[in-house]
Amino acid sequence: MLKLIDIHKSYKIGPTDLAILQGVDLEVFENDMLAIMGTSGSGKSTLMNIIGLLDKPTSGTYLLDDKEIMQYSDDELSSKRNEKIGFVFQQFNLLSRLTALENVCIPLIYRDTPTAIMHKQAMSMLKKVGMDDRADHRPNELSGGQQQRVAIARALVGKPALILADEPTGALDTRVGAEIMELFKTLNRDEGITIVIITHDPGIAEQCPRYVIMQDGKLVEKNLQNKGQAA
Repeated sequence: MLKLIDIHKSYKIGPTDLAILQGVDLEVFENDMLAIMGTSGSGKSTLMNIIGLLDKPTSGTYLLDDKEIMQYSDDELSSKRNEKIGFVFQQFNLLSRLTALENVCIPLIYRDTPTAIMHKQAMSMLKKVGMDDRADHRPNELSGGQQQRVAIARALVGKPALILADEPTGALDTRVGAEIMELFKTLNRDEGITIVIITHDPGIAEQCPRYVIMQDGKLVEKNLQNKGQAA
């Protein structure tokens, strides 16, 4: 699905180049469920932004569906991002003035989807995550776990090739976080949805069939098979 080869990312701070990513090689396969684990400052958020087409590497090769994306314009990256990638964030990022249904519709609005089709698809996704009975509720009327389920429905509604989840359980208590992880595993196992989870938590990473560990801008361990999951 996607392949990163010798990815470097640095930012200019005055006369100095601050290296964030230093030669990252990573492959994500179709139907994968992969965790990228690292502490704060390890480079995992920068790597997430590059995978999610929110930023470009300074150098290296990024192949998405066997096509090099480095030469894409910002508009082309935006279009490809809307088409291929669904995002789930730690703080949910739902619009407070919109209902759950309206929040889920947002990616389809950018595709100029007709209203009737948009609502039907959004309701289908809400049902998939067990939130169809809360379609008319606004975020402040939902619990944290319910808001995250709506956010997952929003990520799914455009039928992306990849779900990119940034600390998706970080704002949730242990029980609700476990429920969200079970939902991810069900979506991956039963529907073949490719999921990449960015996390600092070894307990989350160990629930994924594969995980990699980032440290100081490098993958210090990669393409590991989680023996507990594989058994």
